Amino acid sequence: MEMVNKMKPLSQSVAGSRIASVHNGSSLFTGDAGGGESNIRRYIIENDWLEAIIQMPNNLFYNTGITTYIWILSNNKTALRKRKVQLIDAGPMYRKLRKNLGNKNCEFAPEHIREIVTAYESMAVLDQKEVIVENIKGVISSQLFDNKDFGYYKVTIERPKRLKAQFTTEKIGELRYDKSLKEAMVWAYETYGDTIYTDVQKYEKEILDWCEKQDMNLNAKQSKALVHPDTWQKQLDLMQIAKSLMEHVGKDTYNDFNEFKEKVDQVIKQLKIKLSATEKNAILNAVSWYDAEAAKVIKSSIKLSGEKLEKLLDHLGCDEKDLPDYGYFPSDSKGGYIEYETEGDLRDTENVPLKEDIHTYFLREVKPHVDEAWINLDATKIGYEISFNKYFYRHKPLRSLEDVTADILKLEEESDGLIREILNLI
Repeated sequence: MEMVNKMKPLSQSVAGSRIASVHNGSSLFTGDAGGGESNIRRYIIENDWLEAIIQMPNNLFYNTGITTYIWILSNNKTALRKRKVQLIDAGPMYRKLRKNLGNKNCEFAPEHIREIVTAYESMAVLDQKEVIVENIKGVISSQLFDNKDFGYYKVTIERPKRLKAQFTTEKIGELRYDKSLKEAMVWAYETYGDTIYTDVQKYEKEILDWCEKQDMNLNAKQSKALVHPDTWQKQLDLMQIAKSLMEHVGKDTYNDFNEFKEKVDQVIKQLKIKLSATEKNAILNAVSWYDAEAAKVIKSSIKLSGEKLEKLLDHLGCDEKDLPDYGYFPSDSKGGYIEYETEGDLRDTENVPLKEDIHTYFLREVKPHVDEAWINLDATKIGYEISFNKYFYRHKPLRSLEDVTADILKLEEESDGLIREILNLI
């Protein structure tokens, strides 16, 4: 990237700048969409600076046997190269050295170099062209691509959260402990009992020593919270409130979390319990669990009409009938739509080529298999990667079963003869 930043703009140099840089394979594909490496590739390709990449033979350099690549960049492409990238596979084209030099055991002959340069200069499309040098056959291949051929959308696919809920003494008991400190708090409570609520600071050294022996690696903030009376009292109060809610809501199992939550809200209002959103969610999370047969959990109900609807459709690039594919599901009320909570454990991603429409891909590849899924368009990221194997790999058919069987039988005969010779010698 440093070399790219040093390229002279056309305002300073009529010819612009051209760079040839040697890389290992990681520069082609390392990093996910939105990550640093992918964004560097995206920056170079979308600025139309990448002219060509040449794959070199293995063991071409003294200190490494890995495959290497030459990237050729220019900020003043010719008209024919605009928005194009050439990939040249020169890996199978080389001559062996008479004596290895470290890892280096091969090299390009002048004829090989000329073939590569000619393919580059002419932007040739070659399919395994044979190059014979010193009676040794080499092969060179070359292909041309649009810049967008290397790009893809990383599309997030969501599915609805489905929860069952039930107040039980066991589930409520989990509220005694802060989730981030649970292991240590469980040990402390089981060791010191209810005295932990009045004398926790008295046990500070023993608790922190135990955490150190368990290699828990608590930071200073966590260590302080673990032995502070407020932490324990807060969790105890939350557990007592949950017990009170259980007495009024009951211990029935709810297959519809929306109904359960509504009843809990009514009891909270009736008892005039003061709870922050975080505290209420902690209680609800403690007594609910995912179940594929449960009802979908509603996130919000909204009205979409007029200018608001038009703006949303323009943002999503879809028709009103397609809104369910983007997470907006029609309700019974006119202009009403429901958004559902998403289930993180079921979240998935799809890599969609830049040249393909995301919605079309979704309808073809996702919807038939997971009908309740939808596209989280705002979470979409763009990535770029270049795979030589994808474009130049040649499949070699497997040998027939008859040929393999014949070879095995032949080896068995040879081994039997060898064994008999050994036994005779003995």
